Amino acid sequence: MRLPDTAHTGRPWRIHALVPDFRLEDVWTLPTPGGPADFPRLVRQMSTGEPAQSDSRLARALWAIRWRVGALLGWDDVDGDGAERPTLRDRLPPDLRAAPPGPAFDRAPFTSVYQLEDEWAAEVVNRTVHGVMHIGWVPDGTGGHRGQMAVYSKPDGRLGSAYMTAIRPFRHTIVYPPLMRQIEREWRTATAVHARA
Repeated sequence: MRLPDTAHTGRPWRIHALVPDFRLEDVWTLPTPGGPADFPRLVRQMSTGEPAQSDSRLARALWAIRWRVGALLGWDDVDGDGAERPTLRDRLPPDLRAAPPGPAFDRAPFTSVYQLEDEWAAEVVNRTVHGVMHIGWVPDGTGGHRGQMAVYSKPDGRLGSAYMTAIRPFRHTIVYPPLMRQIEREWRTATAVHARA
């Protein structure tokens, strides 16, 4: 379920100080009920998942189009001059720089930035956008916890701004709903396995 921005901005997350020049695009509640100690399991699930393998044919088609167009136009290539783009890790204060960055991603083009006991941030940097995915572990009001995802973007020039504007309606109607179902299905399966262990 999509949440108002204040569900994210009203929490004392460390990410706020790192992304003042980014736009908060979306805040979603994740269908991942659990206890206080289950956050590392959510982080593992998110870092090993493959959003392009959605159960929605339309969402899979959109991902395939994005990767094909990106490959043709070099959106995901390293800059030709060899210069590295700035990353969020460059902005970390000493205590976050000393903290574990979090897991490597299996398939998605993200890189973990930092992981705390209830907060994890990962980023993607390409020729269209510098994107940040923030996952938090929040009390659900009934004694349990659940995941919450926020997505930030910083478009790269006019191309990036046009790209973000073009994909906005598709994200909300085609990409995120099946992604939430996939996250819920994987969480329930992992919870059942964990309960049997």
